Amino acid sequence: MEKSNQPDFYIHYYKEVSIGNFHFHITTSHVCLAIVFIVIIAFAIVVNRKIKKADPAKAPTGLLNVVELLVETLDNLVVDNMGKLLAPKFQNYIGALFMLILTCNLSGLFGLRPPTADFGITLPLALITFVMIQYQGIKYQKMGKLKGLFEPIFLFFPVNLISEFATPISMSLRLFANILSGTMMMALIYGLIGKFAIIWPAALHAYMDVFAGALQAYVFAMLTMVFISNAAAVED
Repeated sequence: MEKSNQPDFYIHYYKEVSIGNFHFHITTSHVCLAIVFIVIIAFAIVVNRKIKKADPAKAPTGLLNVVELLVETLDNLVVDNMGKLLAPKFQNYIGALFMLILTCNLSGLFGLRPPTADFGITLPLALITFVMIQYQGIKYQKMGKLKGLFEPIFLFFPVNLISEFATPISMSLRLFANILSGTMMMALIYGLIGKFAIIWPAALHAYMDVFAGALQAYVFAMLTMVFISNAAAVED
């Protein structure tokens, strides 16, 4: 079969898997997400071994220095946005969420289709945030959470209810649409320049994958922190 020169930014089906009466397809998103997981796990194992071998009396250098800077930056970011009371409960989750989304977004640099360009990936991430928002709201506000749906007057209940469920939809669509648009644009550019695509258009990748990818990971993590903090309404 002759290889097509058309730009390809679609999700492909590789194999159908059946478990009883349940059938699903292994797609591009599953494969790329699995590769991202492997990379993150491998990175964590390497860092863990370096930490165990490191001399506590000496300042960290090289990779450990970079990891320490990253962890401290993320931890401080969570404290600044969620307060000292809530931050310890969410620092690990926000850090893991940011690194997962960032790695997924940057995977396009290495020829993968970013998993976050699939709404089936971004929606579950947003739904996790939605569940956390509701749980923290009920935990700290108790009946005040339900009462807030009828404020300022009971006629606003439908609007307030819709706004609650709009949160995961807007968060997932924002991440999905931004990454998908970058993926489509890069595919079209590669299709346009043809054989010259051997040399990566570095400036475009720097914006589409690096800048936009890091920005969208930051925005998603920031919105998660802000929404959870607002729902909990806890004062330090």
